[in-house]
Amino acid sequence: MLRKTLFTIIIGSMAAVSIVRCADAPAAEKPVDTKDSAQASKPNLVERGKYLVTTMGCNDCHSTKKMGPQGPVIDTANMLAGCLETDPLPTFEAAVVKKGSVVMLPTMTAFMGPWGTSFAANLTPDSTGIGSWSLDQFKKALREGKYKGLEGSRPLLPPMPWQNYTNMSDDDVEAVFTYLKSVKAVKNRVPTFRSMNR
Repeated sequence: MLRKTLFTIIIGSMAAVSIVRCADAPAAEKPVDTKDSAQASKPNLVERGKYLVTTMGCNDCHSTKKMGPQGPVIDTANMLAGCLETDPLPTFEAAVVKKGSVVMLPTMTAFMGPWGTSFAANLTPDSTGIGSWSLDQFKKALREGKYKGLEGSRPLLPPMPWQNYTNMSDDDVEAVFTYLKSVKAVKNRVPTFRSMNR
């Protein structure tokens, strides 16, 4: 009799634990419509892209700077718009630069070195920036260092560190691209690269 009672108590306890566990288990999720899921993931891509753009230092060259009380700060009106076409074109002493020196504009968006003068590109979604670019073009520019992401184009010039991004995951490249397409479009036709001979 004692054995039977003990057996009943043990079985009853196990059943109670199972019921409690089932009650605590999350309800099965209903299938998500893929269209809704793609729309839901866009804000996540933008946030991820913003994080990457900030930590990768894209603003260091692609956003003009103003002098603040503690040094250069980003000019938020022209964030990620590259070297402004309204800025005076920089001049430099060719003999000094040819020896290996690098000089930059105070806005930190144009750079002079042995390669010539390079200007930070407009990364905003305006037509003068990356507005018409495809994701594939952006990948080619970022991973292969191709100007405007076009096959057969010239290489991207210093100080663009595209070599650092060759192993970025497809997801991260897409996140950066999605974020850049979401920022304020700034109309700004960046000056053209000038070689040392010009």
